[in-house]
Amino acid sequence: MISELKRLPDWRRRFEEAIDDIKARPFDWQSHECGTGLAGRLAFALTGVDCAAQYRGTYDSAVSAFRVMREAGFDNIGDLVASILPEVHVSEASVGDIAAIPDESLFGFALGVVNGERIFVLRENGLGTVDLLDATRAFKVG
Repeated sequence: MISELKRLPDWRRRFEEAIDDIKARPFDWQSHECGTGLAGRLAFALTGVDCAAQYRGTYDSAVSAFRVMREAGFDNIGDLVASILPEVHVSEASVGDIAAIPDESLFGFALGVVNGERIFVLRENGLGTVDLLDATRAFKVG
């Protein structure tokens, strides 16, 4: 677990720049999905630490991403994130923290990034938001 993450002094500006770039990119299993493309990318922007480095580039489809997750020993993506970042109650999540929203996918959750009372999530057609109350797990980024 990477529990000693510290946010960079200019993390807010870096967060906003990363969101602007993420908005402009279409969903892509190889480089722009909820794990490495959204949650991992924003954690890197805030801290300068690439928490998702070991998974980046190791899959190119939902099936291969699921295989990588299972081979790493996890039943769902929430547990995978919990092995990297400290878990907190959703009510303690702040801007830039990672949220896990339960879904019907192979992964059990979709990952998003907290932005106040909303969570940024990736959709097939671009960046969207859901209510913070949709999340059942949250993870501290710095």
